Amino acid sequence: MDTAGSMLYEGKAKKIFAAARPDQVVHYFKDDATAFNAEKRGTIVDKGVVNNKVSERLFTLIEENRISTHFLKRLSDREMLTKKVAIVPVEVVVRNLVAGSLAKRLGLPVGDAIEPAIVEFYYKNDALGDPLVNDDHLRLMNVATPGVLRELRELAHKVNAVLKPFFAERKMQLVDFKLEFGLFHNKLILADEISPDTCRFWDMGTGESMDKDRFRKDMGKIEEAYQEVLKRVCG
Repeated sequence: MDTAGSMLYEGKAKKIFAAARPDQVVHYFKDDATAFNAEKRGTIVDKGVVNNKVSERLFTLIEENRISTHFLKRLSDREMLTKKVAIVPVEVVVRNLVAGSLAKRLGLPVGDAIEPAIVEFYYKNDALGDPLVNDDHLRLMNVATPGVLRELRELAHKVNAVLKPFFAERKMQLVDFKLEFGLFHNKLILADEISPDTCRFWDMGTGESMDKDRFRKDMGKIEEAYQEVLKRVCG
């Protein structure tokens, strides 16, 4: 029976519990919402349900395309069983269009296409605000070897090649998104979640935001946007 045991960790969006097997864990998806390194906090009703079901669909799609993930099965509306990984402390961001911090940093027009897509690394450290780093910084801090960084970049591009056309078929532009990876029996696999919390989506017809930017920027209709993503992704 796959039921949650003692809580191992609580993050901004999820709680992680022990599972029946020591090499597995149960993720519980919360409705808590944070932005700007948790300076802004709130609640998005049923966000946890949406993110759990959307992540299930996308992890399944990615697995079908021969990219390994930590996903095993969805246990309930808010719970997912996964492999227990050692997270690599590097957030991997893939950008298909100019938006967000990239536009601010480089002064590029929002919405400009990036071809081919670019991959950015951020050091996963709340105390430092998850700073943008390059390969040399990560080597300096002994966070990841050059070989691991190459693999992270390659896997990120492979995931993008799967997700970008999938969303386009659903009239959604995959503007950019964040991935996290972990080691499972010394193999690098995709972990965490893929959801409106970790992706930036624009409706292809209206250009409207369909993700957590609606919470960040007080745009309203946040729950409606999340539910629309769930509808388009999971039918």
